[in-house]
Formats: sequence, C-alpha cells, structure tokens
Amino acid sequence: MLGVFILLAIATAALSSPTPGGYLDPDATTPEGAHALTQLLRDQGVEVNVATTLDEARRTARAGALLVVARTEFLIDDTILAGIAELPGDRLIVEPYREALDTLAPHVREQGTRRTQIVFPQCDLREATRAGGARMGGTLFNVTAGAYRCYRLDGAASLLRYADSGRTITVVGSGEFMTNQRLAEQGNAALALNLAGVRPSVTWLAPRVPQGLATGDTSLFDMIPAGVKWAAFQLGLVVLVVALWRGRRLGPLVTERLPVVVRASETAQGRGRLYRARRARDRAAGALRAAWLDRVVPLLGLTGISTGEEIVAATAARTGQDALQIRTTLYGDAPGDDAALVALARDLDTLERQVGDT
Repeated sequence: MLGVFILLAIATAALSSPTPGGYLDPDATTPEGAHALTQLLRDQGVEVNVATTLDEARRTARAGALLVVARTEFLIDDTILAGIAELPGDRLIVEPYREALDTLAPHVREQGTRRTQIVFPQCDLREATRAGGARMGGTLFNVTAGAYRCYRLDGAASLLRYADSGRTITVVGSGEFMTNQRLAEQGNAALALNLAGVRPSVTWLAPRVPQGLATGDTSLFDMIPAGVKWAAFQLGLVVLVVALWRGRRLGPLVTERLPVVVRASETAQGRGRLYRARRARDRAAGALRAAWLDRVVPLLGLTGISTGEEIVAATAARTGQDALQIRTTLYGDAPGDDAALVALARDLDTLERQVGDT
C-alpha cells in the first residue's frame, strides 16, 4: 500500500515538473536539444521566448513575430491545435504530425519520407540558397501552386514556404539540422538562422509533456482522500518501526550493483503500441521504410545520396521483382488501415530477404 502511494507521488512530481533535455528543446544542451541555436539567435539580437504550453505562447506571440512549433507529437488535442492556429505572426513548423499539419498548414500534404542526408536547395528561396547544402529529409511534402519547394527528394520537398492570410508559413520535414549535434554541419547553422531569425522576436513552442490530456491545477496527490493519506502515514510509521527492529537483528544491508536490461523487442513493441494508439500509420510506415533503406541500401552497393529511382532499379535487378511494385512498397502512400500496414511490413521483409539471399 505504501509503495503504491510512493510511486504515485514520484509520478506526480515527474509529470508536474518536467526537465528540459528533449528533442528540439530550446533550453536543452543535450545533442538533440536546440540550445545552441537559440543562443545564436539571441547573440544576433533576436528576442527568443520559450513556451511549453499554449498559454505561455499566447503571452509572447504577436503580429510581426515568428512562432516556431516543435514536438507536435505532444499536441494531441484538437482544441490546443486550434488555439495555436489562431496565434498571430509567421510560422515555422518543424516535423509536424498529420493532425498538426492539417490544422497549422492546411494547404500542405505529406508525400512520403526519406532518411535525412545532405541535400542542396534546388529552389529560389533566399534563406535556402544562402545556406546551401544542409541535412534535410524526414517527412516530404507537396503543396498547391505559389510555394517555394526546397531540398527536394524524389520530387517532393523537405522544406516548403508559402503565404496564407497575410502570414508566411514554413514547414520542414526534419528538425535535425537545428539540433546541437548537427548545427555545425555543412550549411545547417546558416539555414536554421535564416529561417528562425527573420523576425526580431521568436516564440519557440516545444511542449515537454502531452498537452490537453488534463485541465485545471488539481494534481494527482490532491485527489487522494484525506483519510487515505492519514492511513498511509500511519502505515509508514509502522513500516519504519519494523524496519528498525528487524534491521538490528539482521545486520546491515549489503548492496549489489545489478545491470538493468531492456530487451529490444520490448522497446519495439512499446513504440508499436504508441503508434497504434495515435493511429499514426503514416509514421509507422515511414519508420519501417527508413529502417529498410538503412539496412538494405549498403547491400545493394549504393550510398546515402542515391536517388529513389536508383534504389528501385538496383532492388529490381537483384531480386527480379517488378520495379513498379518495389517503388510502391518503398515510396508509396501511407497505409490506410492496420491490415495494409501489416502487409507493407511483410513486403519489406520479403524484399530484404530476397536482396540478402542473392
């Protein structure tokens, strides 16, 4: 009983006081954080306001400023997304999930995924041409006419910019070029500064916990009845007395360092359950295809800069399979249901075994 309340208290503290350190967190100095970029922006005179919730973003977002939206996987509530869409100013949307993309950039559509690599702009957008080659990729996009399509792979862009209702909307399929680990690589820093430093003020919205799951200021501990708290306190005293009594008879405790092992299958199953709960079949399919390319492209004698057509042709030559079917498997649309996702995983596994056997 006491152990249950201790675990509940720890969980409550962890959820109510998240620590920075996540992907694209502007305060995080870890390799995947974005502290270096925000510091460079401040050194150039840009006011950077860090927000982890919609309410914090509302306090600093304004017309003539830029709103950076990252970690959209935590924006799982339609009301939160609608509130962000109403904020004034230009937008820089980084790696948006489909729900966030539909709300914050409704004219943009996903067009597959590719692993990140050094890509050149291939467009007339000044911010991109001045930066040159940068690590781009991830989710690829397409949009109606009147937009800049930059850093293209397989005909789709990993950076889009267009004007809508008097504001500029920029969407990037991967934020890896903005991280502390990658910022000094090729033209990553120049591109990140060109995109995020176009306005004198930036509001950087990067949630650290899921938004919209609960409302109000009541914590989990506050919901425990007072009588239960008092009973737990008394039980704790009893446990302490028993520990002191038995501890003297049994002698001091002997500590032993034990390794903590988490099987890879458990991690994969956990990610799979998360994708299924979010119905993120597009993300799951993208992860399966990207992992296939990472493993199989070297077996084909190709490199990371090989085009999709080269990979399809090499796979068809190695396996004898139809090139059109291979292109659909590797670069087709996201599965429409769970059965199609399972079929895609089976087709990718079959292709990989055929490449390895030849």
